[in-house]
Amino acid sequence: MAITKEIIEDKIEVVGSFKHINVRTATVVKEDGKEVLRSFHRHVVSPDSDASSESDEVKKLVGLHHTDELKKEYSDFKKAQADARP
Repeated sequence: MAITKEIIEDKIEVVGSFKHINVRTATVVKEDGKEVLRSFHRHVVSPDSDASSESDEVKKLVGLHHTDELKKEYSDFKKAQADARP
């Protein structure tokens, strides 16, 4: 009886006006080649996130979408949101 565990990024989406990158990671456990368990973890890479530990595929999307202009717009948006709080 061989049990294996595989972790894969099975879904990557770029969403919203600030191009947040949603990453879904699946952990797949197999017994003798037959899947017996699958669980998911999700995280978001924002324009102000440190993407240095992301996969190569996510890093490519960060480089493509998280331009300096977009990062500035996102920073300005977050500052305006913080300033609007009572």
